[in-house]
Amino acid sequence: MEARNPRRWWILIVLCLSTLVLVVDSMALTVAVPSMTEDLNATAQDTQWILDSYILVFAGLLLTSGSLGDRFGRRKVMVIGLLLFGAASLAATVCSNPGEVIASRVAMGVGGALIMPSTLSILITVFEEDERGKAMAAWGSVSMLGLVGSPVLGGVLIDHFSWHSIFLINVPVVVLAITAALVLMPESKGPWQKPDPLGAVLSAVGMTALIWWIIEIPKHGAFEGNSLITLGIAVVALGGFLIWENVAAEPMVPLALFKKRNFSGGSLSLTLVQIGNGGLLLVLTQYLQFVLDYSPVKAGLAFVPMAVAALIGNGAGAGLAAKIGHRPLVLVGMLMMAGAFVLFSTVDAETGFAVPATALGILGLGAGLAMPAAVGALMGEIPAEKAGVGSALNDTIQQAGTALGIAILGSMLAGGYADEMPAGSSEQAKQSIVGALAEAKGDAGLVHAAREAFTTSMSTTFTVSAAGVLAAALLATVVMRNRKPTGQAPAEAAELAAELAA
Repeated sequence: MEARNPRRWWILIVLCLSTLVLVVDSMALTVAVPSMTEDLNATAQDTQWILDSYILVFAGLLLTSGSLGDRFGRRKVMVIGLLLFGAASLAATVCSNPGEVIASRVAMGVGGALIMPSTLSILITVFEEDERGKAMAAWGSVSMLGLVGSPVLGGVLIDHFSWHSIFLINVPVVVLAITAALVLMPESKGPWQKPDPLGAVLSAVGMTALIWWIIEIPKHGAFEGNSLITLGIAVVALGGFLIWENVAAEPMVPLALFKKRNFSGGSLSLTLVQIGNGGLLLVLTQYLQFVLDYSPVKAGLAFVPMAVAALIGNGAGAGLAAKIGHRPLVLVGMLMMAGAFVLFSTVDAETGFAVPATALGILGLGAGLAMPAAVGALMGEIPAEKAGVGSALNDTIQQAGTALGIAILGSMLAGGYADEMPAGSSEQAKQSIVGALAEAKGDAGLVHAAREAFTTSMSTTFTVSAAGVLAAALLATVVMRNRKPTGQAPAEAAELAAELAA
């Protein structure tokens, strides 16, 4: 057996830093949007493009960047991504109009797409399967801390400086990650294969069109006008991609992975979870700020119970996976998550924070148990030479799930809120709780009506989330096989390698 890399735990720190910069940037930006919009005189459309341009480029390029890492070197691709992300972040600190910010966000999306698949693929090539659970738990814990801590950090920075500081904090983290990667991390790549330019173009066009269609659903509907054209482009491009990858001599993406029940079950169940989770921060941060009157910093701190519980779940799950396997952890964790969403659905305008805090704790514990176990199970099916594109395939599926969740749950929240508002309310008050509170100007009746309408719609939204996560739990139980992480049998590895090469 090949000796374990003596620097593997130091390498994990580099991977955590590389992932952290993506999480912190994404979440801190949501806090900065009001200040940025005012300072730049940005329209609602400008703001939407600032937020969406990143995810469109990121999701569209994931599969291509994963294959580049396998072909040219995962460390090399990750470092290039970090350099681009850091340079674009630095450029964003001197932006003075919406167009410049959007251009910076596009460049950051390209950098992020190069970073994300490389981190997970390097992790699975550096760690043997018996240690991979602990490594993934640590990796997931850092992401969770970034998810919860970045809105707090963003709020503090905006209170003391300007929205530009949101982008500036990326730069030192990027410099540290690049330095550590070059000093500590070995290069890894798969065997050379011919480029697949048609597959790259079809995947980029198809995923970009799909995510754009999902983003536009709340505003323009799913099957009307331009939305139908965008959906048609997505279907044609992704359909062509699947056909081409099945007949190409050297396909970019190993679709044979979906023949493995742990990969297909893990990926699809995580997608359903992401659909359920997609609207959580979107909905709950609005509840905390506009119903409970929390400041952005206090709203960020309110997610601490989820972070602490997730850390506990991650730590416990890493040890339990080796004893009982991944599938029981996925089932128990997802059932806990579904229960948390049921608890969220009981919240109303008079509830306060005790019930949401309890639900956040349960959600964090369940996610800490389920998510690393599901990722560990599916990544255990990917041979080392396909680690980059296999990781990217999983990332892409989950990104689509998250975008779909935000679109569906955001649309449900907005539509339900408008329906629940009193018949005589103005269009501004019906459009959003933000509009109603701005119009109220001391009108206690309108404030109460808006908060009641919002929490009623929020309850329906979280009920749908609970159903999505419950479906994910059932899917994982039925499809996945329970295999303890003790290393892939040579026969299984050879069988999969043969299928991927065929």
